[in-house]
This record gives sequence, structure tokens and C-alpha cells, in this order.
Amino acid sequence: MHDISIISMIFTAALALICLYLILAPIFKWNTIIRLNSKDQDLETTKVSLLTTLNEIEFEYKMDKISPADYKNLKRQYEAEVAKIMKEEEESVDSSIDKELMAEVEKEIEAQLKSYGKKKGEGK
Repeated sequence: MHDISIISMIFTAALALICLYLILAPIFKWNTIIRLNSKDQDLETTKVSLLTTLNEIEFEYKMDKISPADYKNLKRQYEAEVAKIMKEEEESVDSSIDKELMAEVEKEIEAQLKSYGKKKGEGK
């Protein structure tokens, strides 16, 4: 009765592996989801912190805590980084926009502008 059979050992090991998989699988899946979503959040967080730093530099310059030369160099450096981030954001937005849909919307706007112009011309 105290004798453990090989079948029960295999069954126990398989059950332990299944439980371990069920416990660890969601952790790895959430990690990849977080990594995919965090890039956009990182860009936004970085942009906000850079803009805050620019405001602080300007405040310190107005309080005569930094020299004009340092102010110009720091301002130029941080503005370049903000511009780079904004360009990356713009490119990611541009790639997600459907070009055909935008062309169709532009045609509809032009048609509405033409019909509005004709109505305006008739009223005179």
C-alpha cells in the first residue's frame, strides 16, 4: 500500500507541469502585451517630461540661475528631442490612416465645397 507505482508518479508529474503552465502562462502573455503598448506610452511620457524640463529651463533662465549660453544650448537640445518624438508620433499616426478612406473623405469635402460655392453664387 505504501508502494508508489510508476503510473502514479507520471500522473503526478504531468499534473504538476500542467498546473505550473497554467500559473505561468498568463504572466508571459501579459508581459508581451505590456511591452507592445508601452512604446506609445513611453513616447508620450518622454515628451511630457521633456516639455516640463523645457519649462524649468526657461524658469531658471528668467530667475538668472543659468547663463544665456547654457540656456540656448539646453533649449536647442531639448527642442530637438521633442521634435524627434513628435515626428515619430506623426509617422505612427500616418501609417495607421487608411489612404483610400482619406482620399474618399477629401473628395466628399471638395464636392461639398463646390456645391456650397454654387449655392453662394446663386444667391447673389
